[in-house]
Amino acid sequence: MRVGLLADTHDRVPVVAELVRQMQERGVQLLLHAGDWCSPFCLEPILEAQMALVGVFGRNDGDRDGIAVAAARGLGVEIYDAPHSFEVRGTRILIAHDIAEAAPRSLESHAVVVHGSTHRQEMKTRDQTLIVNPGEACGWMFGAPSAAVLDVDTRQVEFLTLRGPEWER
Repeated sequence: MRVGLLADTHDRVPVVAELVRQMQERGVQLLLHAGDWCSPFCLEPILEAQMALVGVFGRNDGDRDGIAVAAARGLGVEIYDAPHSFEVRGTRILIAHDIAEAAPRSLESHAVVVHGSTHRQEMKTRDQTLIVNPGEACGWMFGAPSAAVLDVDTRQVEFLTLRGPEWER
C-alpha cells in the first residue's frame, strides 16, 4: 500500500492540490499529514480528491476547531493531537509534528515515524524504525514544495519536489 506523506502545508492550497494529484497518480490510497495546516481551507484539495487522511495538529494551526470541522466533512478524514499512533496493514505508524513530542521508547515501538516541523526532507533508520520527514509542502523556507510517498509493505520512500517558477520561491 502506498501512503502519501505531507507536513507544513501552511495554507499553500495550490501546492497541496498538485501534490495530492501527483500522489494519486502514484497510487496513493491514504494521506498522512504531520501538522501545520494553519487554516481549514488547506484541507479543501484533500476533501475534493476524496482521499482518506490521518493527520495531526502542528504548532501553527491557529484555527484547530475550524480544521476539525473541515475534516469532519470528509469520509475517512481524521486529525488528532500529536503524537498519534495507528496501524496500516499491520505496520505500526507514529505521526507527530515535532519528533520531540514523542518519547524515545515510543519511537522504538513503531515501524515508521512520520514528522514535520523542521521543513527539511529527511529519511533515516533508528534501530528498526524508519523515520521520515517529507519536508515542507509549502516551500516557504527552502524554496521548493516537497512531500513523500511511502510504500508501507517495502518501507521504500520516494521524495517528491515541485520544480518550476509557479512553485519555487
